[in-house]
Amino acid sequence: MGTKLAIDGGTPVRATPLRGGFHGSAVMDEREVAAVNTVLAKKRLFRFLATGAEESEAARIEEWYRQRLGKEYALAVNCGTASLICAMFGLDVGPGDEVIIPAHTFIATAAAVIAAGGVPVIAEIDASLNMDPVDLEKKITPYTKAIIPVHMRGVPARMDEIMAVANRHGIPVCEDVAQSNGGSYKGKTLGSIGKVGCFSFQQYKIITSGEGGLLVTDDQLVYDRARMQHDSAARFWEGEGSRRYDFVLSGENYRLSELAAAVFCAQMDRLDPLISHFRRIKSQIMEGIEGIAGVTPQDVPDPGGDCCITFTFFLPTADLAKRFARALAAENIGCGTMYDNTIPDRHIYANWPFMMSGLAEERRAPWKSPFYKGDVKGYTRDQCPQSLDYLGRAVMTFIDQNYTLEDADLVVEGIRKVAAAIL
Repeated sequence: MGTKLAIDGGTPVRATPLRGGFHGSAVMDEREVAAVNTVLAKKRLFRFLATGAEESEAARIEEWYRQRLGKEYALAVNCGTASLICAMFGLDVGPGDEVIIPAHTFIATAAAVIAAGGVPVIAEIDASLNMDPVDLEKKITPYTKAIIPVHMRGVPARMDEIMAVANRHGIPVCEDVAQSNGGSYKGKTLGSIGKVGCFSFQQYKIITSGEGGLLVTDDQLVYDRARMQHDSAARFWEGEGSRRYDFVLSGENYRLSELAAAVFCAQMDRLDPLISHFRRIKSQIMEGIEGIAGVTPQDVPDPGGDCCITFTFFLPTADLAKRFARALAAENIGCGTMYDNTIPDRHIYANWPFMMSGLAEERRAPWKSPFYKGDVKGYTRDQCPQSLDYLGRAVMTFIDQNYTLEDADLVVEGIRKVAAAIL
C-alpha cells in the first residue's frame, strides 16, 4: 500500500467504505418475527388486561432488568425520553428546580428536564467526553434537584467522582444509559449506581425494539411517582393489596407496546455477545494506534466497562481534526467530527434549538417561570468552551457487529497512514 493519501489521489487502505450501521435492528431474524407473531396469536396486545398478566412481554423485560441490575423496581416505557421524563417526576423535579446535565448528550436529556418543568444546567465535559465532575460541583446551587450523568457512545462516566459530589450535597443521581446499555463501571452495571437508571431501546441501540425504554430504582416512592407519570390510568390497574397513596399524579401515557416489547425480548440474549465482539475489535485498534505522536485516545474511565461501540481520539487542534477526518474517510475508514454532523447535531448543547434559538415561548421555558429563583436566564452557544474544545478536536469512528479483526487492522493502518502524512 502506498503512502500517498487517497484524498490526494493515492490508493485507499480499503477498497470499499467501512462504516458502522445499526446494531440491534441489523441482526433481526426469524426470532423477532416469531416473538411478534406469538403476541398476535395470543391477542393480548394490552399489558394491563385483568387476565394473563403473567404473559406480559413488557413485564418480562422489567424482570430481566431487575435481575441484571439487582434493582427492586423496573418500569418499561415507550422510549428513552419517556424513561427520563418519568425519572424526573419520580425524583419530584418540577418548576423552580435545576437539574445538571452534560454539554454532550442527546437532546432528550435536556428535553426531559424541561418536560418536568425543571431548568437544565449544563456542565462541561472532560477528556472522557462525559460530565466533568469538577465543573459539576461548580454548577450546584440551592436549587439543584438532581444530576444526570450520561454514559455517552458506550463510554462510562466518572461515576466515583460524580457520586462523591452528589453525596456531599445530598443530591440524587439519575444515570442516562441510553447509549451504553450493557456497559459497566468498576464492576457495577451502568444504571445501577445512581438512585435511578434510564435506558433506551431505540433503533440505533445495541439491542432494540425500534422504540422503547425502561427505568430502574430501589426507591419505592420514586418508582410509584414514575409509574403514575407513565400512565394516567395507573391507579386503575392496581390489584388487591396494592399500596395506598396520599398523593396522585395526573400522568401521561408512556406505556410500552406488547409488540415492541416482544421484539426486545427476542434480542436480550444478544446484548452481552455483541459487546464482547465490540470489545475485541476496539482492543485491537487501541493496541495498533499506540504511540502515534499527536493522536490521543479518548480517556475511558473504566476500559473494562466500555461498550466499545465507538473509538474516538483527539488531535492537537480542531483544524487538524477536520483534515484528519476527511483524509481518513477518503481511505474508506468511516469517521467524523463535530463539524461534519457525525458527532454533533442533536448531541451537543449548542445545537439544541429550543434552548439556543430564542424561540421558546415564555410560558414554555422553565427558566422564565415565576417559580424559578436561580441564575439561569438563557443559554448561549459558547457557554461551555471546554466542551467545545474537546469535541472540536475529536475524531470518532463507529464499531459495527460485522467488523472483523482484519477490519480493525485496516482502521489502524488508515490512522497511521494519515498521521504520518499530516501530523
